[in-house]
Amino acid sequence: MKTFSFILAALLISTIGFSQDIKASYNIDDSKIALQGYSPVSYLDLGSAQKGQKEFKATHDGVAFYFTDAKQKKAFDANPQRYLPQYGGYCAFGVSVGAKFRVDPNKFVVKDGKYYLFLYNMEVDAQQLWLEGNHNQLTSKADANWKKLSKE
Repeated sequence: MKTFSFILAALLISTIGFSQDIKASYNIDDSKIALQGYSPVSYLDLGSAQKGQKEFKATHDGVAFYFTDAKQKKAFDANPQRYLPQYGGYCAFGVSVGAKFRVDPNKFVVKDGKYYLFLYNMEVDAQQLWLEGNHNQLTSKADANWKKLSKE
């Protein structure tokens, strides 16, 4: 019985650790749905924020991604790395200053084959701050910060 309890406890701890790792790397809540259900393929290939549909779902790294149609899902399945959001879907401007912020899925920038999402609320339009800054400098800072933030 002690062995069973030990195995159960180890499994529970490893599951909790896995869940926390996912949340460190992806901007998700307990539902583990990426991009608040918006299609990653729509951002990159169409330059548009479009809600995905339940019937077109793929799982990558334990996170659910939704798509507008079977063609989008097929594109993602063929090359998920291409369609993953920068900085796990956290606000790119926030990551550039060393912080993780939730985003408004309608606030994004597509540049150089990547897409970046941004915080937007009554006080901050992080997309505008990004656009007013130097893209290369901001991505350089964000890339450096993400190495640490993606583990927290």
